[in-house]
Amino acid sequence: MARRGHHLTEVALLASASGCLAAAGAGEREGWLDDPAVLLSLGPRARDLAVASAARSVLGIVPVAGGGGVTVKPALGPDDGRISAVEWVPLDAEGAQGEEGMALVAGTDAGWLLFYSLAGDLLHKQSIYPAKILKLNFSERKENAWEDAGSDELSVVFPGVIARCDGADLQIMLQKSFQEVKSRMWKDKFEQEDGEDTSSFEKIPLQIWNVSKFSSCVDAAIVGLMPPPLLELQSSQRHYCAITVGEDAVVSAYRLSEDRSRSLVGAILSRGVAATFSTISSLSKILWRSEPSPTKKSRPKPQAFAKTSPLTCLKDSPRKGERLTLSPSGTLAAITDSLGRILLLDTRALVAVRLWKGYRDASCLFVEMLRNKDKASSSSMHLDYTKSDYCLCLAIHAPRKGIIEVWQMRTGQRLLTIPCPKGSRILQPSTRFSSSAFSSYTPLEVYLFNGDSGQLSVLNRHIG
Repeated sequence: MARRGHHLTEVALLASASGCLAAAGAGEREGWLDDPAVLLSLGPRARDLAVASAARSVLGIVPVAGGGGVTVKPALGPDDGRISAVEWVPLDAEGAQGEEGMALVAGTDAGWLLFYSLAGDLLHKQSIYPAKILKLNFSERKENAWEDAGSDELSVVFPGVIARCDGADLQIMLQKSFQEVKSRMWKDKFEQEDGEDTSSFEKIPLQIWNVSKFSSCVDAAIVGLMPPPLLELQSSQRHYCAITVGEDAVVSAYRLSEDRSRSLVGAILSRGVAATFSTISSLSKILWRSEPSPTKKSRPKPQAFAKTSPLTCLKDSPRKGERLTLSPSGTLAAITDSLGRILLLDTRALVAVRLWKGYRDASCLFVEMLRNKDKASSSSMHLDYTKSDYCLCLAIHAPRKGIIEVWQMRTGQRLLTIPCPKGSRILQPSTRFSSSAFSSYTPLEVYLFNGDSGQLSVLNRHIG
């Protein structure tokens, strides 16, 4: 039976899976989780915890329910870099149970993406852009059923650059790779070519944009679709809104135009040019009878940038933007800065709606809490709850104060203040699949992981 505190409920004690955690530095010193080189990502329904260490180049998958974990040591060459970001992505839209439901993607500081199954098999490897991957974020676009909110997506953030992979394209490729690995037809090939040859992998279609007009960003997010410019109302192209934070500009906004023709034509041209070059090279060797010389495999050329239109920015030196967190619908963004402030931004109107002060080194996550306390206390079952029973809140983890505060959106009061130990982080699953067996709404939850004790707890949904 899980222990239940006033505001936190213990989900698991991960000390039994210390093998995977120890590979990332757990237990070596108190407060090991304060190291920014240690990366964490919580899987859907909090079934698995991914932990990575950039310094050790190791990736661990820890089952929350218990059992042996999986430790992966990617075969990263000198040009592949080190792990700098991790994220979970679904293999299918429904998020099936077990290995067939999820994959883990790791980004490196040299711009490579590596996808792994829960068993630790390499599913895909691809170069995106030759720079450090700052953040990976898989987003569901199912909040606004009454309008076209776009499709699920994986966004990849670099300093001054952001890339987008469509969720459907990504899942098709991963499903195919997973079935090949599962059937063991390509097992030996993957083991030999892990970290060396990427020519056998199909490329994931993606769009990439330059978002460094105002400042080289340290964090960014694609918040959703936006209307086209006035002179392009009849255009069939999609336009996305991106929010970035950085040193020169605390927050900036851009319109990202999707170039559908470039991806198709570019793929055809790239294959045609490659085939032509290979033919010419072979003929020249035959004609000139040159001695074969070993050639070093060059890195794939990055894709050309699609069109970017700057919209607005906020410059307030010496204030610097640090982190960016989106609400489930993408209409709100919480932005932390170097002066200990937290800005709440309306991403549709691009205006600030709220400001908190005195929260240095803070991290934020949106969470949904039950509105009706009487209903929450009268029944422990949540199957009857609908989305209207919950209110959107912002959980602020202030490590210097040793507390977590929960504020109601947009201009509501502070609802909770929860003490938390040092060496802890707040986490949130990247996706939340609603099972067909239940008709109730799946709320957005926040988890607290204590690195020293290994305790994983969930913030209670009810208030009071």
